[in-house]
Amino acid sequence: MAWSLPPHPANEVRTREELAAFVAALRDDFIRSGADWENQTLDRFLDALSVWITAAPGWYGNFEQELPAEGDWTFFARALAAAVVYE
Repeated sequence: MAWSLPPHPANEVRTREELAAFVAALRDDFIRSGADWENQTLDRFLDALSVWITAAPGWYGNFEQELPAEGDWTFFARALAAAVVYE
């Protein structure tokens, strides 16, 4: 799947409003091309989200970034984006 939604490692979600817009874009993408998503049901999506959050230090390390100690809006948006394709 060609991923066109933020957050790419170079992008950040800084505000609650940006996070809300990101989630809306994720929903729109699912409506358009959900058949291409790895995790097409809510249970699979949430399972992937949980597993990705656990593995997040490796993702951040791959992009030479530090995992936010307290979490942040960007972290949550990245976690949701990863759940689309994370196995």
